[in-house]
Amino acid sequence: MTKGHGLDAVRAALAVGLRDIGENYAPELLEKAAAIEPLLDGAPAPRWHFLGRVQRNKVARLAPVVSCWQGVARPVEAVAIARHCEAPEVFVEIDLSGQPGRGGCQPPDAERVVEAARLAGCVVRGLMTIAPLAEGGADGADGAAQAATAAEAFATVAELAKTLGLGELSMGMSHDLEQAVAAGTTMVRIGTALFGERPGQ
Repeated sequence: MTKGHGLDAVRAALAVGLRDIGENYAPELLEKAAAIEPLLDGAPAPRWHFLGRVQRNKVARLAPVVSCWQGVARPVEAVAIARHCEAPEVFVEIDLSGQPGRGGCQPPDAERVVEAARLAGCVVRGLMTIAPLAEGGADGADGAAQAATAAEAFATVAELAKTLGLGELSMGMSHDLEQAVAAGTTMVRIGTALFGERPGQ
């Protein structure tokens, strides 16, 4: 994840063989993709993963650049992606936060979204989730409580993926990757641990 970091972070990742680069915001992804292209000098281009909420009016611009869409939460999003990409790779995002306005679908809706995405022509690689905050929120929960909450959430999504016959899991970030690995994740989204805190934080 190079969200909030400059082009140097992308170049550093590519220099050590990390080709899968994640971004949350469409304008930032498009800007970095355009800027890195002339600097590749024959080296393989990044595989851009878009992890932000899928906005159908931005799919057409992102489609030529994005290799994997990790925030699919509704059938209409999968349809929009498939309209502009041939056999696009997607992860269906699961929301376990219980908070309105968060991205992702509820676990009972996952099968419907997965099937709709496949029907639209998407290749559903697996499920993605972000661990919810423990009781007390960002400031009130201690580390042990947050780790336990993350572990429970990741185990829930791993079991759901197994039920749906999906072999890949995108779970875990810099602060909870240990719990994600213990739950069987196949992909972690690490930014802070690699590149430091984002500027302005």
